[in-house]
Amino acid sequence: MKRNISRILLGSAAAVILSLGTTACVGDLDVTPIDPNYQVITDAATLDNLFNKCYATLAMAGNGDVDGDVDVDGIDGGTSGFVRQMWNSNELTSDEAICAWGDEGIPGFNFNSYDGSHPMLRGYYYRLYTAITYCNHYLAMAEELGADAEKVAEIRFLRALEYYLALDGFGGRIPLIKAFDSSGEPAARGRINENDYSGYEVYDFIESELLDIQDKLAAPKVKMEGQEGYGRVDQAAAWTLLTRLYLNAQVYTGTAQWAKAKEYAKKVIDSPYKLFVDDDVNGYTAYERLFMGNNGSNGSAVESIFTIMQDGATTASWGCTLFLIASTHDANLPAWGTSEAWGGNRALPELVDKFFPGKNAPLEASPATMQVAAGDDRALFESVGRTYSIDKVGTFTNGFAVTKFNNIYSDGGSSHDAQYVDTDFFFFRAAEAYLAYAEADARLNGGKATDDGLDKINAVRARAHASRLPSADLATICDEWSREFYFEGRRRSDLIRFGYYGGNTSYTWTFKGSSDIYAGTPFPAFRNIFAIPTTDIVANSNLVQNAGY
Repeated sequence: MKRNISRILLGSAAAVILSLGTTACVGDLDVTPIDPNYQVITDAATLDNLFNKCYATLAMAGNGDVDGDVDVDGIDGGTSGFVRQMWNSNELTSDEAICAWGDEGIPGFNFNSYDGSHPMLRGYYYRLYTAITYCNHYLAMAEELGADAEKVAEIRFLRALEYYLALDGFGGRIPLIKAFDSSGEPAARGRINENDYSGYEVYDFIESELLDIQDKLAAPKVKMEGQEGYGRVDQAAAWTLLTRLYLNAQVYTGTAQWAKAKEYAKKVIDSPYKLFVDDDVNGYTAYERLFMGNNGSNGSAVESIFTIMQDGATTASWGCTLFLIASTHDANLPAWGTSEAWGGNRALPELVDKFFPGKNAPLEASPATMQVAAGDDRALFESVGRTYSIDKVGTFTNGFAVTKFNNIYSDGGSSHDAQYVDTDFFFFRAAEAYLAYAEADARLNGGKATDDGLDKINAVRARAHASRLPSADLATICDEWSREFYFEGRRRSDLIRFGYYGGNTSYTWTFKGSSDIYAGTPFPAFRNIFAIPTTDIVANSNLVQNAGY
């Protein structure tokens, strides 16, 4: 495969050496690198560089080319990418995806056998805390310089998002660092132990930050590529993250917040962001165009509440949407808009079964044939020359290919680079609010959606030309989350919320919890959260490892 981990950072997340230069990928800032060591920022222009960097660290590995000057010391420019690490931890561990590669860490994901020494989870953890440190640095300097209040609110949102992902992945014993300190001493990294830290404190911090900044962010406004503010967050992003936080509140704190989840989902639904519903263009459906090379300009950005921007000519990255495209394609598949073809990630049978519950998915079929057979535009699978079952994990053609992401321009235009891609990553889509509303509605009504909630699910299905559901219980809604959002980096969290992941559950999937048992086997509930990396436990005596590890 491409772009492996070559070595791993040793030390604590907050002690990562900062690299504060950036590349202009947000708004119209014309930024230049600044000194890679901590420095006091004394002017607004340099502060804008750091503002841009807080966004850029989600889109790019570092400040240089795809392999150079990587933010997270000791991890290469491919494996350390934010989207790639988020995807691996949430998709390869779930009932949707499996990877053919034998890289260190991949089997631990495939078979749910990760621990505190897992290299890719370590990279994900450090990527999140490096990003948090950039945000804390910006906020400290912004206070000194009296920065624009809206920009300050945006960086507080990004920090809240990063803490949310850290909480979701690693649980409530993670360090909670609210202020910037360049010393890297343990006290600066956050005091934490079993008696005075839990999921409540991190959860409460995220909630309070989002509630405080929601009115300080710009009003919701749809932005397309090339328009001012494209790629920057507004109020709807805060509402979407609050929706996701409240939807998972019972997992994080033990106390459900379904009514709040429904309330904030409704705010998003009523905002200018809408489901992208349109006629086919050059044979591409509206759903397909959400994941194409020109998704920033083909109209589908009306659905994107938070966009991580990619441009093959200016923001090249191995670890963002190029990873999603190249890792799911090989040279035997139809054109996908990049010369990169890594042949690794493909669908588990359980994902295919979401569209073909009778296990009757057609063999030797193109995505177009698959869509017709499924009666659903979202069934973007290729089965030509491939098997439905996965007898050999290391063989890419064992399992259907997923053709959801590509770098093709739906209008027939050309991408900016033959290798690196222009496909933006729609981190938050309006469809999330529709399904979150329906799920919260069902949970508030005995496990079955009311007509109101059912309408929201069917609006999402109608966009994909799928048949209308006459009713929806929680199991149906869980499946609908998969049908709409598969391979977008969220499935593990959804399975945990529905009680289908670790612990005493009868739901299994291919190789769940074992490399030897094809049908899968349950694994302990402690694996619902990942281990805090052993390197951070060793570096910071204030940390306590998650139970079970």
